[in-house]
Amino acid sequence: MGLKRIEHYFIYAQDLEASRRFYETVLGFKVGYRPPFDFEGYWLYLDEVPCVHLGSAESSAALEYHLGQKESQSGSDTGALDHVAFRGEEFAAYKAHLDACGVQYRHREVPDMKLQQLFVKDPDGLTLEFNFFA
Repeated sequence: MGLKRIEHYFIYAQDLEASRRFYETVLGFKVGYRPPFDFEGYWLYLDEVPCVHLGSAESSAALEYHLGQKESQSGSDTGALDHVAFRGEEFAAYKAHLDACGVQYRHREVPDMKLQQLFVKDPDGLTLEFNFFA
């Protein structure tokens, strides 16, 4: 009994296609199967797991039926959520990839853990943390 892992997180994307391109091109996610919901969106996969769900920020009856009504109509507040973290590999190569994509990031080292971290913002302002252990 109990929780085992995070399944996915959902983003109300202000620009659905820009968010899809960012997660595909910059982060390496793949668009995959998504049930035939009657609202626009994508399921984005890492290692065959649909861990990011994108939906249009435009509210609709279909979206509200499946997800409930959004608490914040502005889309600018995610409540207490600060960031989502991912485990990465090949730090130098990934950092070079972000540079090549023109993506701004913040780099931090955690010396006691031999950990390199990169922090980026997605198109909707959500902070993403990438952890690279030596």
